[in-house]
Amino acid sequence: MAALTIDDVTPRHLIKLTPGVPADGHYDELAAVFRPVFASIADGAAERDARRILPFEQVGWLNRARFGALRVPREAGGFGASLVDSFRLLIELGEADSQIAQLLRAHIGFVESVLLLHDEEVKTRWFARFVAGQIVGNAYTERGGNDLGQLNTAVEHSEAGWLLTGEKYYCTGTIFADWVAVTAMAPAIEGRHIAVVSTQHSGVVIHDDWDGFGQQLTGTGSTGFARVPVDTLLDPEVLDIHPESAIFQLVLLAVQAGIARAVLADVRAHTQLRERAFTTGTGLPSRHEPQILQVVGEISSTAFAIDAILLAAVAELESVIGQPGLSAAEQYAVCELAANRAQSAIQPLVLEVTSQLFDGLGASATSAACNLDRHWRNARTVATHNPAMYKSRIVGDYEVNAAAPRKLGAVGDLKTPEGEK
Repeated sequence: MAALTIDDVTPRHLIKLTPGVPADGHYDELAAVFRPVFASIADGAAERDARRILPFEQVGWLNRARFGALRVPREAGGFGASLVDSFRLLIELGEADSQIAQLLRAHIGFVESVLLLHDEEVKTRWFARFVAGQIVGNAYTERGGNDLGQLNTAVEHSEAGWLLTGEKYYCTGTIFADWVAVTAMAPAIEGRHIAVVSTQHSGVVIHDDWDGFGQQLTGTGSTGFARVPVDTLLDPEVLDIHPESAIFQLVLLAVQAGIARAVLADVRAHTQLRERAFTTGTGLPSRHEPQILQVVGEISSTAFAIDAILLAAVAELESVIGQPGLSAAEQYAVCELAANRAQSAIQPLVLEVTSQLFDGLGASATSAACNLDRHWRNARTVATHNPAMYKSRIVGDYEVNAAAPRKLGAVGDLKTPEGEK
C-alpha cells in the first residue's frame, strides 16, 4: 500500500480563525497582498530556528510589500488599515514565523505614536519613510545600573542638535531596522524621552548577543550609542497621550496567538499523515482515533479563544484611542487594563497548547529533527516579557479599589533605603 501524502487527506479549511470579527472587504484585500509573503516566510521557519539563521531576507520581503505601512493613511501612501485588521494580519505573520512577528514590535508601537502626533511635518516625514519600507527597532531597556523609572542613556544638546549616548539591551528588531527608537533622559526635563536615530550611523554598534532559549532570531541583543545625532525627539508630554505599553503588550499576545495557530497547523498535519498507532488505542489510524481527535479539537478551540480574547482587547483600544471625551490618563487606564486582562488570560492558554501538541503526536514528535519544541520555547520566552503574574493584581486592584494602572517609565534597580545594606 502506498504511503499517504498530505494531498490525500487534507480537507479544505473554509473558516479562518478570526472569531467575533465581522466580514471586512478591506481585510480581504490586505490578506490577498500579504498571505503569499507569509507563506514564503513559513517555508523554512523551522529550519531557520534550528540553525539560528537570522531572517534578514524574510524581513526584506515584508518591507518591499510595505507591511510596516499598514496603518499609514491611504492619502499618505499607506494601506489605511484599522488597528483590528493590522493585528489580524500580525497573527497570521506570527503563525508563519513568531520571531519575525515579534521583531516588528517596536515598529508597530512607533507607528501608533506617529499617528497621534500633532506635528504634521514630523508625521509626514515618518509616513514617507514607512511607505518606503523603512522600519524602526527598539532600544528601551538597560541591563542594569539604572534606578527604577530612570535611565542612564541620555541626550545632550549641541550646536548641531541633540546627540544620544548610552548602552541598551533587549533591542528587539534593531539589527534588521533602518531606525531605532531609544528611551533616554534629557537635561533639565523630567521624564522619559524617545530619541529616534539612524542605525547606519557610525556611532551605533549593534550586537546579536541574545542567548535566550526561545525567540532567538529577533535580534534581541545589545546596542551602544556614542554621540549619535537624533532625528526625532519625543518628549514626555507628547508620549503621555500614546497607548504605547498596551500596544507593545498586545503585539506580544499576537505573537503568541500566532504560535497557537502554528501548533494547530502542525498537530493537524502530523495527525493526518501518521500511520503508527498505540497498542493502548482503538487500533484506528491517528486521523480517526477518537482521543487524538479530541486533543486536536481542544487545541483548535483554545487557538480560537486566544484569537477572540486578543481581538476584543485590540478593538477596545481602537475605540478609545484619541477619543475626545477621555483624558490622557483615562485613555491610558482603559488601554492598559484591556491589555492586562488579555495577557492574564492568553498566556496560560498558549503554554498549554504548546505542551498539549505532544499528547496528540507522541514521543516521535520530540525528535530534534521535528523541532516542534520551538513552539513551547518561543511561547515561554515571550511570556516572560512584562510578567503576567503582575497583571492580574493590577486589574484586581482596579476592580476593587479603583486604582488606575501607574506608569513607571523604565525597568531598573531598586534603591536601597538609607541605613540598610
